[in-house]
Amino acid sequence: MILLNQLIQGVLLGGYYALIACGLAFMFSVMRIINLAHGSLAVLAAFALWVLADRYDIPPFLGLLIVVPGMAALGWPLQRFVLQRSARGGMLIPILATFGLAVVIDNALFEAFGADTRSLAPYIDTLAYDSWSITDDITIGRLAALTFAVAVIELGGLQLFLARTPLGRAIRATAEDPDTVGLVGVNARAVNAAATAIAMATLAIAGAFLGMRATFDPYAGAQQLVFAFEATVIGGAGSLWGTLAGGVVIGVAQTLGAQISPQGFLLAGHIVFLLVLFARVSGFAAALRARVR
Repeated sequence: MILLNQLIQGVLLGGYYALIACGLAFMFSVMRIINLAHGSLAVLAAFALWVLADRYDIPPFLGLLIVVPGMAALGWPLQRFVLQRSARGGMLIPILATFGLAVVIDNALFEAFGADTRSLAPYIDTLAYDSWSITDDITIGRLAALTFAVAVIELGGLQLFLARTPLGRAIRATAEDPDTVGLVGVNARAVNAAATAIAMATLAIAGAFLGMRATFDPYAGAQQLVFAFEATVIGGAGSLWGTLAGGVVIGVAQTLGAQISPQGFLLAGHIVFLLVLFARVSGFAAALRARVR
């Protein structure tokens, strides 16, 4: 039963990793851009929610009504002045540009808020620590369950949006061939701007759950980026449901690793990521050799 409890906790933790990775996977699937400012932008959203809660007494869930549109609005200048211009120089330039943006965001947050850690947990009442006792050995945290449910709803909603709406189909078409879609009246720049806005909106939600489940500081973005990147790669870059699977794999590996050693929590997730990456690189190399023959 203890092992079953660890597996359940790992699956629920994986919901958070899928939530933080959602925007990264979405942007890569549409624009083939790896946004290294992803984690820093999630922390920016967490700080925005903290300011609203601490200074204006606006609870985090209500604050999302302000922060989600605000982060989405930031998607347009991000696409227009950073991603679009840097993409003209090839695949490497956007990576360097977003890395520079992450440095700017991190240091700006440090100047504004200092090095102290913050948390949104004090502003969500008992949700931060309440749980359901299923058996004597199995306990499910309400916040963890809510995080997983939001991840499933968000990923499922994005999947339906891409499959069933005109804008979603335009985003998929632009992802396949951004040059040709112009021939059928699709403005690729506008579509990419809309996709960036959607990714930024998902980051606002991820930032909220980051702040509610743990503490954060101005330099917490790098670690969140690592988790998001690993979940995206394990699940298959560009696959939304794969992102959920990748997050669950990391979460389960971490909870089981923590049973072996206190240091095993983070180490186990990284090891699983490296094994998956090695298997995929080896498979690609074998397929390439077979093709050459």
